[in-house]
Amino acid sequence: MNLFLNPKVIALAILASLAPFAIDTYLPGFHIIATDLSSTPAYIQQSLTFYLIPYTIMTLFHGAISDSIGRIMTIKWGLALFFFASIGCALATSVEQLWFFRALQGIGGGAGNVVARAMVRDLYEGAQAQRVMATIQIIFGIAPAVAPIFGGFLLDYGWQSIFIFLALYAATAIFFSSRVLPETMLLKDRLPFALKSIASRYRRIFKDKEFLFLILSLSANFSAFFFYVLASPIFLIDLLGFTEKQFAYLFVPTVCGMIMGSLIAKKTAGVINPSRVIRFGYFWMLLMALSNLIYCYFIDNNPIFNIGFIALYNIGMAAIMPIISIAALDCFPKARGTAASGQAFMQMFFSSAVAGVIVPISSEHTFMLNRNLIYTAITRGKSKVCLVGERKIFENTLKNAFKGSRYTGLGIEIGEHLLSDKISLSRLTEVYRQKKN
Repeated sequence: MNLFLNPKVIALAILASLAPFAIDTYLPGFHIIATDLSSTPAYIQQSLTFYLIPYTIMTLFHGAISDSIGRIMTIKWGLALFFFASIGCALATSVEQLWFFRALQGIGGGAGNVVARAMVRDLYEGAQAQRVMATIQIIFGIAPAVAPIFGGFLLDYGWQSIFIFLALYAATAIFFSSRVLPETMLLKDRLPFALKSIASRYRRIFKDKEFLFLILSLSANFSAFFFYVLASPIFLIDLLGFTEKQFAYLFVPTVCGMIMGSLIAKKTAGVINPSRVIRFGYFWMLLMALSNLIYCYFIDNNPIFNIGFIALYNIGMAAIMPIISIAALDCFPKARGTAASGQAFMQMFFSSAVAGVIVPISSEHTFMLNRNLIYTAITRGKSKVCLVGERKIFENTLKNAFKGSRYTGLGIEIGEHLLSDKISLSRLTEVYRQKKN
């Protein structure tokens, strides 16, 4: 039977795909949400961190919970919390409320992804498990492409509709999975849910050098692509000037790369030695990353070519992920839920570090430069002000900074001078004071 038509595989893919939908669907709406909540895109971006940190922490428990109370019950409770938190996000009237409900989303959202990984290995063996995991990854890979497109169109009905969609997605996942997926954690095999017991199991799995090496490599592979995903709103919209809908379509090539890599993993399962596929994958990723770096440094900074190299990178990443994931779960066949949790935790830990630390640092020169900073410099400067940096950055800063009546007139004046080249930045203080008086 075609795995794409297998109801069990579809249900597992829906569960696994909740995570990218929860992240990618609202990316095109950062600026609109920021304006509506009287905030900035930088603060809205941090809602990703508020989602990912509890998501990461809870991945340590979802697997252990499923080993104790069963896979299906864990899915129901986790996604039910995600459902109500999504409604809360839609009703948020401040960025702080959005942060709070995104954190609640993170607490429940990881249940589907973690349990789906464990159930793949519960239901399938050997090469078939690799093919199923690759098939799920293909559907999983489509989600980052479809999600921003959905988000871009849903913005026509208000950014709140994005979170209503996520609530409906969670409800559908609960209904469908409970109908077609069997309970794979039988009562006789269940493990006690006690913190001491859970800690003991984690000490055992994280002391296993083979398991640790596998999940670290898996996490590093994914976080490299995740860096691009999280930085893309600032990179593509702020710096390169693409619209929200154009931004959504630019995800398509990168996801096509993931789909191609997953197809390679599926076709090579049971045919080519997994170690050969892994060596090819790492060589390919290194080649594409270096090619992108060389192109940007020595030739040009073209978004089409940049995205193309990322898409090609994803072929290697997706080709090896099912192999490494299955191999990691096979290290602990009697505690696959806990092993799946450990795997998901390390993957999301790296991703959270990218979201909360690396991305803000890498884009700090842009989003930390806001209109308030320019206002203070100009109005408090004693003689003259010298702004150092690329003109494009200042232009985008003025264009994308949140609208506040105190700064609106100032922004217009500065923008006019920047665009017209009629005056040097060093004389902005004098001009502003003359116009004010």
